[in-house]
Amino acid sequence: MTDGDLPPIDPAGRTAVVTGGASGIGRAIVDSLLARGANVVIADIETAAINRTSAELDAGDRLLGVVTDVMDEASVRALADATEAAFGGCDLLFLNAGVTSGGGGLPWQQEPNDWRWCFGVNVFGVGIGVSEFVPRMIERGEPAQIIVTSSGDGGFAPVATASVYAASKAAVSCFTEALQLNLLRQGAPVRASVFYPSGGLMDTGLYTAARNRHDHLQRQGEGTGRTSMTFDQLVERVATATGSTPAIADIDELGAFAVDGALARRFIIARDLDTTGGLLHDRADAIARGELPPSHRIGL
Repeated sequence: MTDGDLPPIDPAGRTAVVTGGASGIGRAIVDSLLARGANVVIADIETAAINRTSAELDAGDRLLGVVTDVMDEASVRALADATEAAFGGCDLLFLNAGVTSGGGGLPWQQEPNDWRWCFGVNVFGVGIGVSEFVPRMIERGEPAQIIVTSSGDGGFAPVATASVYAASKAAVSCFTEALQLNLLRQGAPVRASVFYPSGGLMDTGLYTAARNRHDHLQRQGEGTGRTSMTFDQLVERVATATGSTPAIADIDELGAFAVDGALARRFIIARDLDTTGGLLHDRADAIARGELPPSHRIGL
């Protein structure tokens, strides 16, 4: 069975849960879902951001905000319970929350807590979300989709200077493939997608995510001395590395693109797949020769 084995999902009256939904791509996904008539649960760790976004959207009883720590099983279970209490269950699960490692620099400058923080949100957050929601989705027997936000950095090939982040995104891409293979065997109308944002650098809260880093996961040493960077600093860094001004992605358009792919039940939600295919062929050829595969073609 492949993409298209089930009909598209009509979002009107359906319920979506979006982790990291109060800002960035998550917020854009929420906007698009509400515009299509869906009920939406914003799951985010930042109470103020949930309150601000909920007030701005003013969607009445079609919108629910739930403060959620995706690394904590009890918190995610409470999110699933709140979704069921408000709307009867989840039809579209966007596992979108993500962070960088916060350390930057060379792989050996990454501390154990950088790994714990990045994998805790990006990988364990996906795993916990799947463990808590998917059995309920299968049991309901309604058409449903799980959408995991990955990245071309790691999902396709690593950016060498973002080694921990790349490793986390490689992990969730691989996991989502395994998830889909097992869902296909279940006989229930539940499927998975993996979303690869594209179109340029993204002005989201990803690069300052350390503002939400737990005390016990703070960096212990000096490392590179950098725990986060602003979006403007990222743009400057890429411009310096490449010698040209980088493209900036349209976040609202990306959110709508992700929702389109989810409703169409595409497994891979991504653009520029011809270019990606070329990179993956080059990587496969290098591996077949026993050589180091080329890294992601981003000037970082």
